[in-house]
Amino acid sequence: MKFLNEVSSTFPSAVSLASGRPSERFFDKLDPQVLLNALVVYERYSAGGHGGGQLLSHLLQYGRTAGIIGELVAQQVRSDEGVPARADRILITSGCQEALALCLPALCPEAADVLLVCNPTYIGATGAAKAARVAVTALCNSVPCVAEAVELAVLQLRQSGRRARALYLIPDFDNPTGRVLDKASRCDILQVCARNRIIVLEDNPYRLFRYEGDEIPPMAALDEVGSVIYLSTFSKTLSPALRVGAATLPDTIFGDARACRALWENLVQRKSFVSLNTSHITQAIVAGLLIEQAASLRGWIRPALDWYRANRDVMLRQLDSVFSPFPEQIRWNRPSGGFFLSLDLPFRFGADSVDECARCDNVIVMPMSFFALDNSQDCRIRLAFSAVTPEQIRTSVTGLGRYVARRLGRELPSLVDGLAEG
Repeated sequence: MKFLNEVSSTFPSAVSLASGRPSERFFDKLDPQVLLNALVVYERYSAGGHGGGQLLSHLLQYGRTAGIIGELVAQQVRSDEGVPARADRILITSGCQEALALCLPALCPEAADVLLVCNPTYIGATGAAKAARVAVTALCNSVPCVAEAVELAVLQLRQSGRRARALYLIPDFDNPTGRVLDKASRCDILQVCARNRIIVLEDNPYRLFRYEGDEIPPMAALDEVGSVIYLSTFSKTLSPALRVGAATLPDTIFGDARACRALWENLVQRKSFVSLNTSHITQAIVAGLLIEQAASLRGWIRPALDWYRANRDVMLRQLDSVFSPFPEQIRWNRPSGGFFLSLDLPFRFGADSVDECARCDNVIVMPMSFFALDNSQDCRIRLAFSAVTPEQIRTSVTGLGRYVARRLGRELPSLVDGLAEG
């Protein structure tokens, strides 16, 4: 991320398809009056617990480490995401990133404990593991499905005296690939993890941003034995600046309610040493908005959902137009939701390529190798369509086309001015 920030600073006019941020065009929904009103709404909601005159002191003081809005978050997670959440099993965190930073060392406390991840995967998960000195093993991509890859990893780790303790997954609209795991795959993974006593860290920041097709139950809703910790965030639905997320634990850990309670207390204690508590003010803002929205954000995000869907469609059309001369060499997926798609190239694309693409073609893209644990992703890139305008998508994909044509020794003069409208 430091490298990409430096590239953006060096080439400020380049359009970035690297950033997976939510669009800023909807931030005016959270203008100062809306934020203030959310605090007032939460004040009324909380008056029975603190008294109206005491709320300000309550919000400005140190407070409960586990959070003060667990019941409202539980309602929203149940309503919007279908996860059987209870307030006494929810830890409010400073964004989902803190939830990861707390869960990984708690689940993998020994040197022989290992976190399993897909390859490629979200760099924040592997980065948090590295910071906590938790060993990471990438699942084998040559195995047909994730469940089989987990079985293989468990066997290989056991032979070396190590043990898989946790599996990190983004089952809906994965970052960085845009992939979705179907229901059968989720059930198979849960069975393998239950058999090997592996906790699934289900990260679902993009779940509500589905553009087409039927929703698939989250793994936490399919979990029958207590093997899934559900990680959620308000960064994509409301605003990243609020820094409010949550870890929702199951009723039991592999059937043991006391083990679940012990894990929850462990996480709370760890948070007390790291951040004491998530900001009461931002928690209150989130709570006020949830109260106003009847504990569901589906209506709130509808304009953004429509915008992201339209952006995805613009990008797909432009890719079709620009790369039509290379039907066998350039391929990409059609994500049914989320913020990203992945594109396969016939050559390696690394840091030097990012620099050249930005300098010569006015576009910044994300090498998939930045998300990988080996060199298997060196010929792939991630394209984000969430934080740009349709016109920026058209011009930047055209710029990417120029770069690819140059690398392949081809000339595509029609790309100079030709943009796929629509």
